[in-house]
Amino acid sequence: MEKHKLTACEIVEEIKHSKTDSLTVTKSVMDRIESLDGKIGAYVEVNKKGALERASLIDKEKQKGKLAGVPVAIKDNICVKGELTRCASKILEGFRPPYNATVIEKLLKEGAVLLGKTNMDEFAFGSSTETSAFKVTRNPWDTDRIPGGSSGGSAACVAADETILAIGSDTGGSIRQPAALCGIVGLKPTYGRVSRYGLIAFASSLDQIGPLTKSVKDSALLLEVIAGYDEMDSTSVNREVPEYIRACVNNVKGLKIGIPKEYFIEGMDKEISDSIKKAEDVYRQLGAVCEEVSLPHTQYAVSVYYIIAPSEASSNLARFDAVQYGFRSKDSQTLMQMYENSRAEGFGAEAKRRIILGTFALSSGYYEAYYSKALKVRTLIKKDFDKVFEKYDCVLTPTAPTPAFKIGEKMESPLEMYLSDIFTISANLAGLPAISIPCGFTKHNLPIGLQLMAKPFDEETLFRAAYSFEQNTEYHKKRPQIK
Repeated sequence: MEKHKLTACEIVEEIKHSKTDSLTVTKSVMDRIESLDGKIGAYVEVNKKGALERASLIDKEKQKGKLAGVPVAIKDNICVKGELTRCASKILEGFRPPYNATVIEKLLKEGAVLLGKTNMDEFAFGSSTETSAFKVTRNPWDTDRIPGGSSGGSAACVAADETILAIGSDTGGSIRQPAALCGIVGLKPTYGRVSRYGLIAFASSLDQIGPLTKSVKDSALLLEVIAGYDEMDSTSVNREVPEYIRACVNNVKGLKIGIPKEYFIEGMDKEISDSIKKAEDVYRQLGAVCEEVSLPHTQYAVSVYYIIAPSEASSNLARFDAVQYGFRSKDSQTLMQMYENSRAEGFGAEAKRRIILGTFALSSGYYEAYYSKALKVRTLIKKDFDKVFEKYDCVLTPTAPTPAFKIGEKMESPLEMYLSDIFTISANLAGLPAISIPCGFTKHNLPIGLQLMAKPFDEETLFRAAYSFEQNTEYHKKRPQIK
């Protein structure tokens, strides 16, 4: 079998038993990238020389580690020392961080091979990877369609076998939605479970780094590596990291699953609702208890998110002033002109839209009416989940309301684009762990994703439920035939 098609767990076992080595695997992945990425556009930077040298060193020194010799792709908003890190934005032109993000240090410590940076929506502002300043990434299942966003590059390269594992970030669904649209596994860990040190912030109270993988076991393995307390991140929670891979057991007997009625909305694609109903039947046949529940404040989630997230974004993006690093406009006579021109030319349309929205919501006279009220409703959304989790182990919903749509289809309608995250936003607002796994295909052979959410720091229940579904269905085995 071609090595780029293997899962991380399979590669770890093959290397352990001397059936292959890291250099062979890395070369296979690099050949795949060179032959295919011109069609997909998943990467913005590929460090072929560095990856092959590291793979060779790992083999030579027989390095140990949970990911020894496994290639990993990194989203372009996570700092890698000395490597271009630009958040797919012109404003960070030429920026090379002088340090590694904590997740990068953890990956290197466990022997991972870093392949390069994946494309994304600019500063993670988007649901389609169309707002990147560099290129549009295409869905491997249909290259006329979007891969989802903002971690679209990471999702696409996993689906296309252009990497073994990938790291993304999730602010309102940016790991789970592209995972669903690309037919792979995407996990947003509990807020505070994975260090955000070295993640270039979008919305600091919502952002979380997580894995995009080919299987549930790979997701558990990668989370084991990147999770844990970090004193460099004030939002990091000091809790022991379980052996998540042990939670991947094929047994959901007695598991209580809530199906929130508010997630089956008018306008949702019928093929998606049908696939979710079939998934419920699978769980019932496996011995789980599936019952309807209510999350009454769900209807406000999108409104709350699009006040809180742009507000925090406008604050975080104020630091990009063209003074110390990044893009600087050449047509400026005064300091103020330099600020204005550099930001006007450096930020794309969606970044500007969110900065303006957020600045308005935080401005004097509007803070109480918008931002403060949104925080109160956010608390009500969290309390809805707290109440459900008193009785149920997890919640099952669709991941996205539609399958992958055509490139350019929603770019002229920001509101339609924002609704792409309608089912994923609540997990970020409530700080919950959530996973998306493949659960079906449309008549046009486009993947459909199923989302599971659990109470904070209960990723083990997610892995148990997701792994059981995966082992009793065939959806995860299907791969895109890229033309």
